[in-house]
Amino acid sequence: MTMDIAAPSERSERGPVDPVAAELAAADFLAALGIDLGREGLRETPARMARAYAELLTPEPFEMTTFPNDEGYDELVLARAIPFRTICEHHLLPFAGVAHVGYLPGDRIVGLSKLARVVGHFAARPQTQERLTRQIANHLVTTLDPRGVGVVLDAGHTCMTLRGVRAVGATTLTSALLGTLRTDARSRAEFLSLVGAPA
Repeated sequence: MTMDIAAPSERSERGPVDPVAAELAAADFLAALGIDLGREGLRETPARMARAYAELLTPEPFEMTTFPNDEGYDELVLARAIPFRTICEHHLLPFAGVAHVGYLPGDRIVGLSKLARVVGHFAARPQTQERLTRQIANHLVTTLDPRGVGVVLDAGHTCMTLRGVRAVGATTLTSALLGTLRTDARSRAEFLSLVGAPA
């Protein structure tokens, strides 16, 4: 069984990429900051900048393949330390870290690589860490109808480490626990222990 990657309310609200307009806008932006784009090392920077942001903000399509849980597996399935990177919607600076994504299967299971693909898909847009955590969890609930879902994201934000407070080394932890992983203390404790998060 395959399912569309995102429910309508979770789709990225964006139109097609216009690389020429993006390059011109990047050049105007850098020039407005007083950067001399005539210097050899900077001449191609607007084009590189436009391509980089287009890459960061364009999700790769994929099918959310699920399979019948014929063996009746009822223990936790957990993919740990899935790397992700995204862009903070407040400053358009990167934040990156790892996602721990788990679920308690119901009637269906998912191909393990799809857990990483879900993370990457929802990361490819301007984000907040809180929203990203919830979108991943909600998508698994919608596509799998599992008994429980747990998502923990641990990330460093350059908008916090490179500017403002400059809290170098600080990371942010967010979680979304749904179904049995929220309501059953033992299941919740097992999940949080396996991902190394405080219970």
